[in-house]
Amino acid sequence: MFHPIPRPEELLNRELSWLDFNARVMEEAEDSTVPLLERVKFLSIVSSNWDEFFMVRVAGIWRQIDAGITQPGPDGLTPRQLLERVSSRIHAYSARQHELFHAILEPQLEAAGIRVLDPAHLDEAQGAFVLDYFERSLLPLITPLAVDTGHPFPRLGNRALVLVVELEPDEDLLDGDLPASELSFIHVPTGLASRFLRVPSNPGSHAFVMLEDVVRHHLSRLFLGYTVKSCHAIRVTRDSDLPVEEDPSEDLLKTVEEGLRDRRRGAVVRLQYEHGLSTPVLDLLIEEMELSPEDLYPCSGLTAFSDLMQLYGQLDLPHLKDMPLPPLPVPQLDQAGNIFDAISKNDILLNHPYQSFDDSVVRFVREAAEDPKVLAIKMTLYRVTANSPVAAALERAAERGKQVAAIVELRARFDEAANIAWARRLEKTGVHVVYGLPNHKIHCKACLVVRQEAGGIKRYCHLGTGNYNERTSRLYSDIGLLTARPEFGEDLSNLFNMLTGYTRPPRFHRILLAPQHLKKALKARIQREIDHARAGRTARMVLKMNALVDPQLIQMLYEASREGVKVDLIVRGTCCLRPGVPGLSENIRALSILDRFLEHARIYHFANDGEPETLLSSADLMPRNLDRRVELAFPLVNPLLAAQVMEMVELQLHDTLKGRVLGPQGEVLHRGLDPQDPPLRSQLRIYEHTLLASGVGALTQKLGPLDPDI
Repeated sequence: MFHPIPRPEELLNRELSWLDFNARVMEEAEDSTVPLLERVKFLSIVSSNWDEFFMVRVAGIWRQIDAGITQPGPDGLTPRQLLERVSSRIHAYSARQHELFHAILEPQLEAAGIRVLDPAHLDEAQGAFVLDYFERSLLPLITPLAVDTGHPFPRLGNRALVLVVELEPDEDLLDGDLPASELSFIHVPTGLASRFLRVPSNPGSHAFVMLEDVVRHHLSRLFLGYTVKSCHAIRVTRDSDLPVEEDPSEDLLKTVEEGLRDRRRGAVVRLQYEHGLSTPVLDLLIEEMELSPEDLYPCSGLTAFSDLMQLYGQLDLPHLKDMPLPPLPVPQLDQAGNIFDAISKNDILLNHPYQSFDDSVVRFVREAAEDPKVLAIKMTLYRVTANSPVAAALERAAERGKQVAAIVELRARFDEAANIAWARRLEKTGVHVVYGLPNHKIHCKACLVVRQEAGGIKRYCHLGTGNYNERTSRLYSDIGLLTARPEFGEDLSNLFNMLTGYTRPPRFHRILLAPQHLKKALKARIQREIDHARAGRTARMVLKMNALVDPQLIQMLYEASREGVKVDLIVRGTCCLRPGVPGLSENIRALSILDRFLEHARIYHFANDGEPETLLSSADLMPRNLDRRVELAFPLVNPLLAAQVMEMVELQLHDTLKGRVLGPQGEVLHRGLDPQDPPLRSQLRIYEHTLLASGVGALTQKLGPLDPDI
């Protein structure tokens, strides 16, 4: 019987599935075949992911509980039941994280000459260096915050490292005129320097002390007239989601800026604290911040493992890191004197980070800004860096008198401040800046260049699965398309007119737009495969995404499986579908790839009985993407480019080293779809293929074979 949406027992919970994904990230930190400092990096990523999870997802669960919501979600769990399961799972993962670092990684770091020292154990030269650093760089920034009848409980910053100091006043202080306090809080000033302070050491070794230990070691210089009874580090995580309740009379820019200020004042959803913190102080923290048992996370050693990324960044030790894989040139662009001439000849597929983002996408926008024949540039900006070369090129284009329109999405979570800064800066140079739509985030990735040529106006397009962000382009795997096909140009013209002027676009030729069309189009294509299977024809789908959450699409995939459609899923993160369940999803296989690059491309392939269709998209299969965001999907019209993408996807489906097969409960069953397959690491194999296609012989000789077994 067909159900409109799956029954609760047929869905995995979204939050718990995300935690399963993070456990897979931790597996990379546990993997002894991964270089040591890369394992440290992955452990840091785990903690950063948890930070965001608490600030957004756990905070959202608490808001539901506080609102008195007791109705179960699609998976059958009430908010309270979900919070209990989330808390139990993260507490177990946290214990596993501490054990991994202190019992395994820290000894291996010390064996490699990398030591994090206690200031009490420094030699004379190191001690003098640390004291000088404390007095010059830390002491001027420190503000002890006393707690007593005259000093209220202080506001502790979100994710700030704070020392809680228990004090005992000396007798002469008690007899003096100044009030005495027995408790003080110190925000460790980590904003101007790494938490890991490098200290002088012998050649070949690398010694560090942590800033909180430096402050802790010199407390006597801060609290004259007191005896320090104890000092422990704590860290609070606050509700930092940014629900923008828009008033039509308010400017969206102002609304988001006010929301950023409110974020600093969010409710506490997690307290991390060092073991040994006294019961009276812990009770005070619980009372003042209105904490529940689920919010408490005792720690040993590092209170914030996310800061290990700073240690990773300070160590230039290639033998302890991944072998460099420098971005390669795009063959069609490498020898092209003019990028527009190259695009005119044929569609060009871009595969980042294997191919250079700077020499393709950034070059596309820069040449458009400089080219006197270019009349207009229009593009979407979702996440931009503070020094974005793409945004800077738009500035130059406007200064040269070109028509420039930038759709800057101010509500890109945790990148709002950078986007606001660029929005103001672009406006000053004459760029037409649009701050998004009132009720929908603009998440699509598109750039349109309008050029005057001998034959008339010609339009050039870039569409992609990832952001116009040069930093993430080196870390995320994404696919883009450069094309001068007239139908794509007309589609993007209509898209930008809709985004800037709220015009209703005519029918699009190629692109599929959410929320209007994309979900319906995906349903139609899934149904087409179901119809092929019912007619006895071969039917298959390969869907690659970051998250699979949408219940309606999951239900259709279950229906496809029951009808005999072969479904291969590559889902990096959250997957609410239960694969491999007899009678429900036995024809669905789900793979999750975790490796050095973050798998970020969305690829939706439908076999269509020998007339295959391959779509690239900015959208994951989630209700928020399909129903509440402006997203794009677009077909690879050139069959050669579609074949290149599917060759890459097939490699990923056979990844036996970094591809985890997911089971019905979201667990990892084994590596690789078929354990009998030969060893294959898809990201390195894709890089090798890209290297050969680029024809960079000198680089091939320099790198040598990456690994004979992959």
